[in-house]
Amino acid sequence: MLGGSVSQIALAQASSPRGGWPVTPAQRAAAQQAGEAGVPLADLRAGAPEVYVVKRGDTLWSIAGLYLQSPWRWPQLWGMNMQEVGNPHLIYPGQQLELVREGGRARLRMAGREGAAAGEPPTVKLEPRTRSEALPDLALPTLRPGLIEPFLAEPLVVSEAQLAQAPRLVGAGDSRVLLTRGDRAYARGPASAPMVMPEREGNDAGTGRDWVVVRGARNLRDPISGQSLGVEVQMVGRARLVREEAAQASPPVPASVDILSARQELRAGDQLLPMPPRQFVSYAPRAPEAPISGGLVLAVYGDAVSTVGQNQVVALNKGAADGLASGHVLAILQEGRRITDRDAQGKPQVIALPEERNGLLMVFRAFDHVAYALVLETRQGVKVGDRLAPPR
Repeated sequence: MLGGSVSQIALAQASSPRGGWPVTPAQRAAAQQAGEAGVPLADLRAGAPEVYVVKRGDTLWSIAGLYLQSPWRWPQLWGMNMQEVGNPHLIYPGQQLELVREGGRARLRMAGREGAAAGEPPTVKLEPRTRSEALPDLALPTLRPGLIEPFLAEPLVVSEAQLAQAPRLVGAGDSRVLLTRGDRAYARGPASAPMVMPEREGNDAGTGRDWVVVRGARNLRDPISGQSLGVEVQMVGRARLVREEAAQASPPVPASVDILSARQELRAGDQLLPMPPRQFVSYAPRAPEAPISGGLVLAVYGDAVSTVGQNQVVALNKGAADGLASGHVLAILQEGRRITDRDAQGKPQVIALPEERNGLLMVFRAFDHVAYALVLETRQGVKVGDRLAPPR
């Protein structure tokens, strides 16, 4: 039997790291300001609906795009709705949004919610039924999570030194060449860093013993300076250390690992890296808090094609050390074509057309000097070398 309302469960979700979506101080300040005064009518998108009923499949980004000319300024949409929805991620299918215009400003409110407490979604009484559904999943995501979640564990960017010290799989106990989930495999570290059991473990049995299996190392270099920004590797599986390496034995005995999962069949030569800490990130789109200069599209994920479109992933030559963070939205600029014109004397002259905005992308994972971003929209495709700029 289910206890509590959808509202109570959703509010509990908002306070948990697993289900909640962090709201930055800057977003909260922008929302507070907009909530007190509304937004100028000039900031509304032409044709913004006076009434909109939230549908299953909507996202906060798509709803912001209905009302605002710049969807990444969604905190203003939250601010317009702040008196009635205290958490911007607690909007549910079936709720009716109503646009109110007065005094040259605009606010968004829930129709028929005058007596409701701030931040409280409508209470839905549930009757016993055979079919059940997880209530926290009803809340609208900021973006469709399926576009990003497959990339959260891959790719990984490490330094050349880290990769040089990474252990490698040496094979299985029998003559099999390929390994998969459930197999026992063996691995060796370099002489200076053999695989050993952690000295102290946490509450989780896998703490310090879990590794990711990687392959396909690709050195990412800044196209301007030529400096190495890190080595990109692809995660192909997970393994758990069950017996440490006896490097000093004669002959040496490799470490024993159990393959926990495999996205592809694993093989000797694949390397292992310590399991990175689990990250709880917010995909809340917003403009960077500080200018990001010299930003370029560094590589296309997978490097299978030279140009990608909407909902594809690209690597950027800027990362956390440059101020980029999950949720930052950047404009993609396309270099203008060079065309031949004629001067006043009729002589041919080559001129360069100005750069034009070709779309938007959003960072969803930032390493020190490299970030990965989802292409939110593009007119002519995104390619390596395209310049990045703050959205306007």
